[in-house]
Amino acid sequence: MRAAGPATMPSAAVANATILDDLESGSVRAASPDPAAPGGWRVHADVKAAILEVFGDRTTDDWSVGPLTFRDRVALAPRGDLAGGPWRIVPGGTAVRRGVYLGEDVIVMPPSYLNVGSWVGPGAMVDSHVLVGSCAQIGARVHLAAGVTIGGVLEPSGARPVIVEDDAFVGAGSALLEGVLVRHGAVIGAGVTLTGTSRLYDLVRGVVLHGTTEAPLIVPSNAVVVPGSRVVDDPFARAHGLSLSTALLVKDRDTGTSARVTLEGALR
Repeated sequence: MRAAGPATMPSAAVANATILDDLESGSVRAASPDPAAPGGWRVHADVKAAILEVFGDRTTDDWSVGPLTFRDRVALAPRGDLAGGPWRIVPGGTAVRRGVYLGEDVIVMPPSYLNVGSWVGPGAMVDSHVLVGSCAQIGARVHLAAGVTIGGVLEPSGARPVIVEDDAFVGAGSALLEGVLVRHGAVIGAGVTLTGTSRLYDLVRGVVLHGTTEAPLIVPSNAVVVPGSRVVDDPFARAHGLSLSTALLVKDRDTGTSARVTLEGALR
């Protein structure tokens, strides 16, 4: 067994590892802010395609990190350079895969998993039992509360990954999937599930926001979103009192909301 990661790597994996180094340094991203792009974010299909090429090397190996033993593809081992970095990786079973960018003062609580190509901005908090999926973009000072699932979007290479912009809060047990974009400062309440094609009922402005597979859902800046339900208008459903779960935008973020979701400084 070897510590931190495989000691050897086939030549193809060595060539592909360049993209992983670039992702970890932050010199490239799977998606980046661009006011001229749809939704204000440009997807870098070439970067995602390069990550997919890394997956094409199916060579596997065994290694150990502390008391844990792994067997996985050689080119996608856990990062072996986390010690001494400008972040806190709290002990207890977290795995940060190669090709993950971590900004300064990031906190990762155990157990969590951060997959290849994801970006976690400075001051972000990744709480216990959180999945940050492949190529997800998590902004500065974002708080992903316990049990949050951020879905991975690796292919097709041109598809937008899940994006959570700066200063947003994602409540416990929530799931953001299929390229959902959560704008700056938005608050996603506990237990909300949003997919790329979800409907979001904006009670403040009286409109329905929805996404498509080509243009996934965008949650507005400073929106406060909670779980809700809507009646199914069908004779059988009415007879049985059935409804569908949905998401409701109930208000815009205010000082009271910010106070409730702000992470105590002592925890940082």
